[in-house]
Amino acid sequence: MYDVLIVGAGVVGSAVARELSRYSLSVAVVEKEYDVAMGTSKANSGIVHAGFDAKTGTNKAIYNVLGARMYPKLAEELDFPYRENGALVLCFEESGRGKLNELLEQGKRNGVSGLSILDGDEVRAMEPNVSDKVVAALYAQTSAIVSPYEMTVALAENACDNGVEFLLGQKVSHIKKSKLGFDVKLSDRTVSAKVVVNCAGVYADELYNGLTGRQQIKIVPRKGEYCLLDKKCGSLTDKTLFQLPSNMGKGVLVAPTTHGNIIVGPSANDVSDKDDIDTTMEALNSVFDTAMLSVPTLSRRNIITQFAGLRAHSEGGDFIIGESDVANFYNVAGIESPGLTAAPAIAVDVAEEIAARLNADKKPNFNPTRRGIPCFAKMSDSEREQLIAKNPLYGKIVCRCENVTEGEIVDSIRRPLGATDLDGVKRRTRAGMGRCQMGFCTPRIMEILARELNVDATKITKYGKGSHVVLGRTE
Repeated sequence: MYDVLIVGAGVVGSAVARELSRYSLSVAVVEKEYDVAMGTSKANSGIVHAGFDAKTGTNKAIYNVLGARMYPKLAEELDFPYRENGALVLCFEESGRGKLNELLEQGKRNGVSGLSILDGDEVRAMEPNVSDKVVAALYAQTSAIVSPYEMTVALAENACDNGVEFLLGQKVSHIKKSKLGFDVKLSDRTVSAKVVVNCAGVYADELYNGLTGRQQIKIVPRKGEYCLLDKKCGSLTDKTLFQLPSNMGKGVLVAPTTHGNIIVGPSANDVSDKDDIDTTMEALNSVFDTAMLSVPTLSRRNIITQFAGLRAHSEGGDFIIGESDVANFYNVAGIESPGLTAAPAIAVDVAEEIAARLNADKKPNFNPTRRGIPCFAKMSDSEREQLIAKNPLYGKIVCRCENVTEGEIVDSIRRPLGATDLDGVKRRTRAGMGRCQMGFCTPRIMEILARELNVDATKITKYGKGSHVVLGRTE
């Protein structure tokens, strides 16, 4: 029997796992996919929000501000891409100035520092490509950007290093209360735990309602569609550019990524299918047209890929965090934006409460640090020479668009919770994330995966079961 079973290996589940790994507890994470960061955590804006947008006093507001403050130390400890670049909320009409002032005052009440109102000329002095139609903007100095999937991998790897077990490719089909805790039926086994933590994203309501037999909570999948632009567009803006928010979210943004691309999006459409991550021409065109109000020089010719993610929107509009009315069953549900920002702070509170419930002491040997895969593309020539001398595989370029080496790919496979498919390698190394979108490097990455996993190349998948790349061999 585990002390704690966490359902879901997204950024929140992985953050809770890492915080619980500080304690003398047996902890497992169960995930229906074959890797971590397979849901919302791999398909979002990658923004660490300053905290002015959420209504004062809500869980969203409280955990946003607390979480944002944790990022600099967390990024240093776990070695994932993070940069404080600042954000601007653009106002295109004089009548919108009142809303900007409301956001400013709300941000101050929430405890956000570094907020100010700029006029249009001040905005364009800061970001010359911003539209001439902008009359004012709220400037949030502490807003930042992060690589969300690399952060999730880092949290999970560190949790694993500290003793957490990850049960990947295991879907929860039933949870039953028992005398000692819970019996949880998975794809090919049944496990028991004293405490269950529900971090199941858009499926969190089904998990909890299935246990109670009542519709206690309701999660609505809110689809967000994005366009990703080539790195040659990276100078279009250094700041994250928002537009005044609506009831459906923070609106369409234009923002740099930590790797030098520009991301445009998201749309915001509620859907009924919790697996619907298809993109649509209508939504993508709307997103791009709206983004061009902020930066008129955006060009569709520079789009290298498009994707969609689902946000877990709770019917009540706020995060649902804490022990439910079923003893020892904790919900961490409805974690939509600013959930990525809030995740580290949510994890601390949930872990501390569970540790107190189980009378668990902190481990004297907890290791808070994790080193990422060496990034060949960002190294100096002398650093590259030293690395190749230690490991000649770092002298073999596999992905030409992103300058990813065989050494990095092998490292991504051999690490704790290592990659087992093409997308797993991509999230850990960026191999395939460049202009050609795996057009050239796929065969070579498949060869490396097959060799390192000791399987035939026909067994290699794009993202797990049912996504085989090739059907067989020709004679």
